[in-house]
Formats: sequence, structure tokens, C-alpha cells
Amino acid sequence: NSFTIRRPQGTSTSAGASLLLPVRNESRNIDAIVPQLLAQIGLQRFEVIVLNDHSTDETAEKLSKYSIKTVAGTELSPGWLGKNFACFQLSEMANEEYLVFIDADVRLSENAVTATIAEMNRLQWDFASPYPKQRAHSLLEVLIQPLLQWSWFATVPLRLAEFLKVPSMAVANGQFLIIRKSAYRAIGGHESIKGDVIDDIAIARELLRAGFRGGVMEGSAVAECRMYETGSDLILGYRKSLWRAFGSPLGSLCAILILSCSAIAPWWFALHGSLIGWIGVLAGVLSRFIVAWRTASRWESSFVHPFSIFLLILLILWSWIGKLTGTLTWRNRTIP
Repeated sequence: NSFTIRRPQGTSTSAGASLLLPVRNESRNIDAIVPQLLAQIGLQRFEVIVLNDHSTDETAEKLSKYSIKTVAGTELSPGWLGKNFACFQLSEMANEEYLVFIDADVRLSENAVTATIAEMNRLQWDFASPYPKQRAHSLLEVLIQPLLQWSWFATVPLRLAEFLKVPSMAVANGQFLIIRKSAYRAIGGHESIKGDVIDDIAIARELLRAGFRGGVMEGSAVAECRMYETGSDLILGYRKSLWRAFGSPLGSLCAILILSCSAIAPWWFALHGSLIGWIGVLAGVLSRFIVAWRTASRWESSFVHPFSIFLLILLILWSWIGKLTGTLTWRNRTIP
């Protein structure tokens, strides 16, 4: 995967793009992301539309400084999750051929959208997810965030997934996701996955089920993102969604078993003198280094890979406890 993964490349496109930004209490990010959206180059035409989803901080005031279309989100409808509903509302106002969904904490190069759409056109793709470089600063981020890309780099044969178009092999990241509007409308847009907490993977699977083409790209050269700025936000963020990541309680238990056998057990055997254990340790560390090299991400936690996996397992269990007790929340909204 590290040698064959697609990457955004291209300097111009004749396409038009709607750059869609849902925000909820994102005042700290507005002055960074909005100018970057307005500075995109190489597109025939583009529009920027921002939906303010009932922010209670200074988001509205900061948005008022820019000459962009800003709308207030409507009250959350039953059965919808907040971000899904915001993205759906934005799509209804979009006028261009490509819908570009951007999270406020993403940072873009000036050719990020153009390079991705140009590569989509070359590949005849209907959607693409240029996976941003995941910035990590605190200890907890360094231990957990590099696992995002490693998880699919190490488990999904991407070129085979492209060819087979199997929904279960879909990889996507809603931080930066581009979909041809005709394909988006054909599947019913975000309404088709309105209650799914892992919305990016869910909408990619719906597109593949409908026969559309697309997939993930290695986007570290054109985009980066710091998902969580505090340890508590990171824990809450993963807690809200990890219960859904493996499909069911049984799927989660299988994932925990595989992670334990492949990442934690080799260290235990190695420390007890097993040569095979040391080979397993080396393989795990090497796999992390390879992914860190390809994605320009933090490599330091490669040496303590088992500890990162142990923390991930705890987060999976904590997420399921929240799901089973009905205590999952995000951005002051309950996750059903």
C-alpha cells in the first residue's frame, strides 16, 4: 500500500467545486480554514458555503468578517446526527459539480482541491478521500493518532479494494471528502446514513454499493489536521464512535483478539526469550515506521506499539460501555 496508494496530483481542472464547511463552536479555527478555502487555485470556479450549526461561541462573529455565504443550521431533525445533518443542508445549497466536505480543523494547501479533483478525473472516480496528515502534539495524541492510518494501511489491500468495489473494504475520512454531486444525489446523500456515527466510511460504502468508483488517497502533501487538542476531547471523540468501528460486539471482540495477538503477545513472548516473538516485535515496529514515512506522521510511538494498542483496546471497551449505558455524547449532543 505504501508504494501503490493514490496521491492527489494535478495543477488545474475544468471542474467547479462547492467547498462546504460545517461549523459548531469552531471560533478557534475560522481564521485559519476560511482564508485557505478562499485561496484555492486551479479550479474553473468555486463557491464557499459555511453552515453555522447553533454555535454558542464567537464563530458567527468571526465568520461575518469574510465575504462568503454563511447560513444558520436548522434544528436537528429526529434520527439525524449533527454533522450528518449539517453536511446534508450544505449539499442542498451547493451549485457546482463537486461537493467538497471540509472539517474546520483541517489545513489545506492552495492546490488541495484542484489536485484531488484532477486525480479523480484521471482515474474516473466519483469520490475521493485525501487522508490528511494527522498532527499530534500531546503524549496521548502521539500514542493514538498514528494508529488511524496504520489501521487501514496494514489491513486493506487498496488497489484490490478499488478493483472489487467491495463496501466492507471502504476507507474514507470525513475531514476532507470530495464527491461528485450526481453520485451524492443518487444515493440520497447524507440522508442515507443520517444516524451513522462513522459517517465517512458509511457514505463511502453507500457509494460503492450503488456502483460508483472511488477510494482513499494519501493526502499528507495537501492537507493536515489536528483532530483533538486535549486528551479529554480525544477520549470523548473516540468513545463516541469506536463501538461502531467493527460492526457489532462480536466484531469488536474479534478485533481486540487480533490486535492483542499481533501487537501485544509478540512482546510478551520476546521478553521471555522467544526468537519468533522478537520477529513479531520487529515486524510491528517496521510496519509502523513504513506508514509513518509514507504519511508524514509521528513515528515515535512505533517503539511502544503494544502500549498504543493497549490504549486503543481500552478506548474500544470504554466506547461500548458508553453505548450500552446510553451515555455517549459529542458537542453537547447525545449519541443514540
